[in-house]
Amino acid sequence: MAIAQPSLPEEVRRQGLSVKKQSSNIIMAVTLTSPSKKFDGLFLSNYATLRLRDELSRVDGVGEVLVRGVGAYAMRIWLDPDKLASRQLTTQDVTAALGRQNVQVAAGQVGQPPSPDGQRFQMTVTTLGRLSDPDQFEGIVIKASSSGQMVYLRDVARIELGAQNYDSYASRNGMDSANMLIYQLPGSNAIDVARSVRVAMEKIKPSLPDGLEYSIPFDTTKFVEAAIQSVYTTLIEAGLLVLIVILVFLQSWRALLIPATTVPVTIIGAFAFMPLLGFSVNMLTLFGLVLAIGIVVDDAIVIVENATHHIERGLAPRDATIKAMNEVTGPVIAITLVLMAVFLPTAFLGGITGQLYRQFALTIAATAFISAVNALTLKPAQCATYLRPYTGKNFFTRVFDFFYKPLEWFYSFSISQLLRVWWLVLIVFVGLAIFTGWWYQKTPTGFLPTEDQGYVIIAVQLPDAASLDRTREVTERMSKIFASTPGVEHWFVLGGFSLLDGTNASNGATAFAAWSDWSKRTTPDLSQEALVARLQKEFGQMQESFILVLVPPSIQGLGVAGGFQMQIEDREGVGPEILQERTQAVIDEARKLPEIGGASSSFRAGVPQLYLNIDRVKAERMGVMLSDVFATLQANLGSVYVNDFNKFDRTYQVRVQADARFRSDPSRLRRLEVRNRTGQRVPLATLLTPETRIGPQSIIRYNLYPTASINGGAAPGVSSGEALKVMESVAAKVLPRSMGFDWTGIAFQEKRISGEAVFVFALAVLLVYLVLAAQYESWLLPLAVILVVPIGIFGVVAAVNFTGTDNNMYTQIGVVLIIALASKNAILIVEFARELRLQGRSIHAAAIEAARMRFRPILMTSFAFIMGVLPLVWATGAAAASRRALGTAVFGGMITSTVLAVFFVPVFYVAVQKLIELWNGPPKFISEEEVHPSV
Repeated sequence: MAIAQPSLPEEVRRQGLSVKKQSSNIIMAVTLTSPSKKFDGLFLSNYATLRLRDELSRVDGVGEVLVRGVGAYAMRIWLDPDKLASRQLTTQDVTAALGRQNVQVAAGQVGQPPSPDGQRFQMTVTTLGRLSDPDQFEGIVIKASSSGQMVYLRDVARIELGAQNYDSYASRNGMDSANMLIYQLPGSNAIDVARSVRVAMEKIKPSLPDGLEYSIPFDTTKFVEAAIQSVYTTLIEAGLLVLIVILVFLQSWRALLIPATTVPVTIIGAFAFMPLLGFSVNMLTLFGLVLAIGIVVDDAIVIVENATHHIERGLAPRDATIKAMNEVTGPVIAITLVLMAVFLPTAFLGGITGQLYRQFALTIAATAFISAVNALTLKPAQCATYLRPYTGKNFFTRVFDFFYKPLEWFYSFSISQLLRVWWLVLIVFVGLAIFTGWWYQKTPTGFLPTEDQGYVIIAVQLPDAASLDRTREVTERMSKIFASTPGVEHWFVLGGFSLLDGTNASNGATAFAAWSDWSKRTTPDLSQEALVARLQKEFGQMQESFILVLVPPSIQGLGVAGGFQMQIEDREGVGPEILQERTQAVIDEARKLPEIGGASSSFRAGVPQLYLNIDRVKAERMGVMLSDVFATLQANLGSVYVNDFNKFDRTYQVRVQADARFRSDPSRLRRLEVRNRTGQRVPLATLLTPETRIGPQSIIRYNLYPTASINGGAAPGVSSGEALKVMESVAAKVLPRSMGFDWTGIAFQEKRISGEAVFVFALAVLLVYLVLAAQYESWLLPLAVILVVPIGIFGVVAAVNFTGTDNNMYTQIGVVLIIALASKNAILIVEFARELRLQGRSIHAAAIEAARMRFRPILMTSFAFIMGVLPLVWATGAAAASRRALGTAVFGGMITSTVLAVFFVPVFYVAVQKLIELWNGPPKFISEEEVHPSV
C-alpha cells in the first residue's frame, strides 16, 4: 500500500485505503425488501449500511459484508449550467463555496489551560461547521455583490439527499432490494458463520421498520449441510449392507456381533483423530469414513472367519481363536501397513490437490490403524466369548453351503488347471496390464465433477454502451422467466455489475438463481442440467442481450463459474483492438469443434466513446488552466467529491454534478464555462471539439498483461481435460507470437495436476512393495502381491469408461485405495501359501490350498466392501456427482480385484516362488507348530 499510495488519484487518497483479509467467494446473501413499496431502493441500501452491516460484520468468522444496491447516501448538488451562466458563475465557484462553508470546525474552549489564576469555568465552543440537511446546503452563499445581492446555492442547483452513485441497482424476486453479500474469513467454518448470521438476523428482525422484510435467498452452506447429511445417510446404508453380507457368510448372529462392533469403535476413533490431524468433518473425511466401513471390518472378518473355520473342525472357541490368531496376525499387520503406506505419498502433496488427497487418505489411514489395534486386542476376546462350540450345520448354513461349496470346488479346480499353464497366464496378465495402461491414458480426464450446488449464476451483457435503464428492462424480463420456471425458488439481481470480469458496467448485470431443495427436485425435468437448459433456451430468445447461465465451480473460490476460463494476454502491446479480434477468432474456431459446449468473452474493445479534443495551445493562449477544464468536465459529467457532511451519526460525501437533462446530449457540453487566470468566463465550446471514437470499456490485466477472458465449458459427454486440450490447440493455432494465454480458476488447478496422478500411484506401489519386502524379508516375494495392482486399475478404468464419466480427482483417490485393497486380497493368499510351503507342501499344492482356504474370507471382505460402496454408486441429491465418481471408481476396481485377481494371485505366487527357489534353492521346511507356535 505504501508503494502504491503516491500513484493513486487525490480523490482516492482522500477517501482512504483499506486492506481486508477475506475469502473470495460469497457464502450467503441477506436481502432487504419492501413488499408494500413503502421504502425505495436508496432507503433499503442505506438502512442495510446503517443498521445491519456493522452488526453482521461483528459475527465471528465474517470477513466482509458488502452492501449491493442503489448505494450509500450523499448530498447531491445537481447543477443547472444555464443558471450558472446567467449569474456569471462557473462550476469552480460552486465547489469553492462548498469547500469554504461546509467545513469541520474545532473551535476550542474558553478558559482552557494555561489560563490566568482564578479561572472558574472552562467551556467548549461549538458552532455549525459541517452541514447536515439539504435546507442548510441550499443556503450556502455562492456569490455576494457589492450592492448586497446574494446568489445562493439553491438559485443555481437542486439539492437533495440522494445516492452516492446511480450506476447500480439490486432486486430480489423482482422487487427492489438491498443485498448484503457475506464473505467469510479464511480458516473459518462456513456452516458456523451462516448459522451465526441467521441468529443475528433473527435478533434484529423485531427492530425492523414496518413494511421492511429480510430474507436469505442465497446460502451456499445449504449445499454443504445437505451434502453432509446425505453422506451420513450413505454411512448408515453402507454399514447395514456390510453387516448383511457378513451375516450371509457367517450365518450366526453371535459371529456378526464381532465385526459389527468394529464399526462404531473405528468411526468414533476416527473422529478423535481428525482434530489431531487438523481436519474438520467435511465431505472428504466423511467419504473416507463411508469407504472405511467396508475396510475396517476386514480384519475382524478375517479373524472371526478363521476362528469359525477351526471351530467347525472340532476345536473349542478359545483354542480355535488362539490358533486363528497365530495364523492371521501376520496378514492383519501386513494389510494394515499396506493400507497406511499406500496413502503416505498423498499426505505430502501441495496445493489444492494435496488438501483433497490428504484429508481422504489420512482418514482412511487412521481408521486402518484403529481397526488393526481393535482386531488384535478386542476381537480375539470377543471370539472366545461370543462363539459357541460346533453343534452341526443349521438350516441357513446348509443353504449357504448349497451355493458356496460348488463355487469353492470350481475355484479350486480352476486354480489347479491354471497353474499347469502358469506361464500362459502370465502372458495374458502382461497383455492385460499393457491394455490397462493404454486405456488409462485414453480415458477422458477432469479435475472435479460438476455438482448441483443448489444455484446457478447468470451473466448478462447488453450491446456496447447500453444504458442502465436498458439493462433494468432486461433483468425485469428475466425475473418473469424465473418466476414461471418450476424449480427456481429465489433469485436476486445485481444490476450494473459484470461478474465475469468483476467490473461495473451499465450494460452488464449478474443474477443468482437458487433452486428448490434437492428433495423437491427428484424428477429428471427438475435436475440442474434440465433447469439450466430451460433457462438458457428462454434467455436465448431475448435478442437484445447476451445471457449466459453458469454453474458454479466445484470448489468455491476457484474462479467465477465452472467450466474453463482462459486468459488471452497481449504480451507485446499490440493493442485492445487486436486483442479482441484474436480473442474472437479463438472463440469462433472453438465453437466449430464438437468438444466445446460453448465459449464467450465479455471483453470489448469497440465500445462507442465520446472523445473531447482539447485545443491545449488555445487554452494556454486564453489563460485557461487545463486542470480547471478537467475539473469542470468531471464535476458536471462524472460528479466530483467535494467534502463530507454528517448525518445519522455517519459521514457521507458531498457530490456536485450537472442535472440529468444537461448530461443527456453531447452538444450541451459546449455550454459549460470555465474561468481563466484573469477571472473571465470562457465557454468550453471555444476549446473542445467532440468526436465519437471507440475503445475498451475497461482494461483488465492478468500476470501484468492486458487480457481478455474466455469462459466456456465442455460439450455434453466430453471431459474437461479434453476441452482444455482442444482450447490449447486452438489458441496455439490462432494466436500470433506477440500474444499468449494462461489458464485461471479451476482450469488452472486441473492443468497443474496433469501427470501428478501417475507419480502418486508409482510412489504408493513402491511403498507397498517396501513394506511387504520388510515383512517377508524378501525382495521378490512382494511381487506376487504387487502384480495384482494393474488388475484393480483395469476395473477402475472400465467402470469410468462404461459409465461415461472422466478420470478426475475422486477417480484418482479411488485408484490409490484400490492399490491397497487389491494388495490386501493378494496378501491373504500369498501369506498362507508361504506358510504352507514352509511346512513342506509343493509350490503348486501350497498355492492351491491357500487359495481354497482364503477364498471365503476374500469373498466376504470384498463383497462387504462392494456392498458398502453401492450407496455411493447410486447416490442422488447434494454432492451426488462426487459420491458417484468416487464410488464408481472403487466399485469397478474392487470387482476386478475380486473376480479376476483371485485367479491370478496363485499364479503370481507360483511364478515368483519358483524364481526365488531357482536362485536360493528350496526353503528349509519346518513343522506347523514352528510356523504357528501355540500360546
